[in-house]
Amino acid sequence: MLRFKSLGSGSTGNATLVEVTSRRPLRLLVDCGLGLKQLSVRLAGAGLADEDIDAIFITHEHSDHIGCARQFSRRHGVPVWMSSGTYEGIGSPDFGGLLHTARDGEAIDLGDLQIMPFTVPHDAREPLQLSCTDGAAKLGILTDLGHATAHLLAHLEHCNALLLECNHDSDLLAQSRYPPFLKRRVGGKYGHLSNHAAGAIAQSLAHEGLKHLVTAHLSEQNNRPELAYQAMADALGSMTEVTIADAGSGTRWLSV
Repeated sequence: MLRFKSLGSGSTGNATLVEVTSRRPLRLLVDCGLGLKQLSVRLAGAGLADEDIDAIFITHEHSDHIGCARQFSRRHGVPVWMSSGTYEGIGSPDFGGLLHTARDGEAIDLGDLQIMPFTVPHDAREPLQLSCTDGAAKLGILTDLGHATAHLLAHLEHCNALLLECNHDSDLLAQSRYPPFLKRRVGGKYGHLSNHAAGAIAQSLAHEGLKHLVTAHLSEQNNRPELAYQAMADALGSMTEVTIADAGSGTRWLSV
């Protein structure tokens, strides 16, 4: 069985748990954008201890995604995967032999869980998002990008669950107190997805087997949960359950 849970998603920190229990529990942490103490608290809230994490995948070097990854990895002996660009972006620190290089289109075999990284357009050195499968179900994780590409859409075909960035409402962003350069950055082709853009992605990936869609990385200032929810409901109709990932508490466990 494949299940997942956001531990929190937003500009203050992002982390997602992916778990398979085919033979023994195997748990992947996608991004680690929290402090050590807060990560432990949220893992405990998910019924887990720090020692229960088997692997970490880092999507890119921004602080709300890298967080305590190196400290956690070295403290608990957990292997970490990230791109070469991401590694350079954090200053090429020593991971004590626990670092592995992730590359676009090269599958990573963790035993009962296989993950497939793919490139996305975002203002980072070499950002990667990913899909995860236990051979029976497929989860797609897609945050921190400015626009959709045919490449990433192809990687996310036939997902049974999708964690999708719905960062901002375009009107709220335009009316916000953000300075003009930041509005251009957030709303640009290498920034973050609007609700409308996320809805178009969701609609293009919709199929009868898409059981869950989680809206992620909502801006506290430039979005509202009800707006993100409505955009996904309009795109998907009633066939897919839509869940909002909260910045502080994430989501409940969702089975795929």
